[in-house]
Amino acid sequence: MATALLPNDNFYTNTDDKSLEIFSLIWLDANEGVEDTRDTEVKLRPIINHIKKFQDVKQCQQYIEQRSKNDRLILIVSGRLGLEIVPYIHQLRQVISIYVCCKDKKNNEQWTYKFTKVKSVVVNLDELVSQITTDHKIQKKVEEPFSIYTFTTSVGAGKSTTEVNGEFVFSQILVDCLLQLKSTDTDKNELMSCCQNEYDGNHTELNNLREFEEDYSPDKVLWWYTKETFF
Repeated sequence: MATALLPNDNFYTNTDDKSLEIFSLIWLDANEGVEDTRDTEVKLRPIINHIKKFQDVKQCQQYIEQRSKNDRLILIVSGRLGLEIVPYIHQLRQVISIYVCCKDKKNNEQWTYKFTKVKSVVVNLDELVSQITTDHKIQKKVEEPFSIYTFTTSVGAGKSTTEVNGEFVFSQILVDCLLQLKSTDTDKNELMSCCQNEYDGNHTELNNLREFEEDYSPDKVLWWYTKETFF
């Protein structure tokens, strides 16, 4: 079994595992050449920014097991290696979906049906991108780590001594504090620098960053807040 990572493995990946996003894409395939996957990676980066590639099952399994349970990992794996790794990582909370990309769909569907996190078995890379794109829109809504306006009605859940939902009160305090902060050009420059490092190699988001840097103004804040971008 190969133990080295793909040549130029990080050409389209964010190598810093301290990603600002909770979603990461893991790609495990011992035989996939760089030229065959590069175009697919370019298409996937605007969807899930952080991509990590492996050729070795043990290295990949170790990486997945060491990730925080608060992370959300999407795994792309070949049929042969999927048969080796899926039974061992399927139960991990941080693994939310698995896609098997192979040449023999019928045979691989025979073993994947037992694993509910296997969302699709595909033979075409464009089909793979389309499936991940569709599924991720739903995953982002389900796995949203924090919502400013949080309110629960279950008894005792987050209640303060005055029977007001505690999480809701805290969110209002946070909003109030943020509104009182005065922003400066330095703040914007620090934000730009942080985002440029995070999205290095992600041409779609870097273009959005340039647009933000050139066109943002206080009167457009709501427009940027609702725009599907790096924010």
